[in-house]
Amino acid sequence: MNSKLIAQSAMAAVFATTALGYTAALAEDRPEKCFGIVKAAKNDCQTNTHACAGNSKQDRDPMSWIYLPKGTCEKIVGGNLKPKT
Repeated sequence: MNSKLIAQSAMAAVFATTALGYTAALAEDRPEKCFGIVKAAKNDCQTNTHACAGNSKQDRDPMSWIYLPKGTCEKIVGGNLKPKT
């Protein structure tokens, strides 16, 4: 009976360690909002001037954004991690 409990505890530890590593990897791969590079009607969500995705009226609207992989936005000319006010 005792060896069964030890085996179950070991398996639980393996699963917990794997889950924590996977969660940390997901946090690093989380996309970020990139402002100022969106083509008209290609934005991902609302701003102060419109209600939702696809409603941007102009190219490179400084308030409109799209999701990009982390670290990509700053490599694009005109890309900002915060909206220009």
